[in-house]
Amino acid sequence: MSGRVRVDYIGHVAHLRLSRPQRLNAIDSQLIDELLQAGQQLRTTPGLRAVVVSGDGRGFCSGLDLDAIRPGDDAAARPRIDIDRQIHGAANAAQHAVLQWRELPVPVIAAIHGFALGGGLQLPLGMDVRIVHPDTRMGLLEVKWGLIPDMGGVYLLRGLLRHDALAELMYSARQFDGREACALGICTRLSDDPLSTAMDLAQQIAANSPDAVRAAKQLLHLGEYPDAARILPAEAASQRALLGTPNQREAVAAGIGKRKPVFVDMPAQEQTP
Repeated sequence: MSGRVRVDYIGHVAHLRLSRPQRLNAIDSQLIDELLQAGQQLRTTPGLRAVVVSGDGRGFCSGLDLDAIRPGDDAAARPRIDIDRQIHGAANAAQHAVLQWRELPVPVIAAIHGFALGGGLQLPLGMDVRIVHPDTRMGLLEVKWGLIPDMGGVYLLRGLLRHDALAELMYSARQFDGREACALGICTRLSDDPLSTAMDLAQQIAANSPDAVRAAKQLLHLGEYPDAARILPAEAASQRALLGTPNQREAVAAGIGKRKPVFVDMPAQEQTP
């Protein structure tokens, strides 16, 4: 790992940090690769009993690095996150970077502050516990950029939110704070110091029988989210169909240019009875 993700150890607890503060911990292909490397490292770390995940700097994660989708003559030469290749079951690399925390045998606690937007909100959804500062700005912003949540977000949020609540957040791309996130069921609890609270909880977990904790996590996730083989490829297919379309390019150009986008409506389709 070259520095976008760092892992430190405090006794039986690992602290994984998104460490790209100059870019607000934005997600690019290298950060995805380093998250996957970190997950593999933690899976084979002897004596590990809990993991805390946080973000350096002003916030947890601002979401997708816009350089990955910004229009321009050099667009084809920029590194892209490969959404077409499944690397773990039905999951591509970006989806597995989120879902791998479900498979890690020890509890994983997210400490979220500042902002968790787009992919930055999807990332902690794969973790067992989410400790959030009340003023954290959160949101599924993908439709603002002409895209859809495709890091397992739809798959995971279907188990956390009512259909109408999830639909409203996805379709509007509105932002909300940590208080509303807890009311909705996205976060576990609020804290004015999420990292300290998460570390305290991790140490409390680490003081319990590691065999019992691992068995409890395995039981908790047994048979959970059985539709992965159907939903994860559908996420990737939908994203693939949107990338590079005129409306998606217009959404990015308008967002970067801080102007109102001008979209072209799709032709009306006949309704089948």
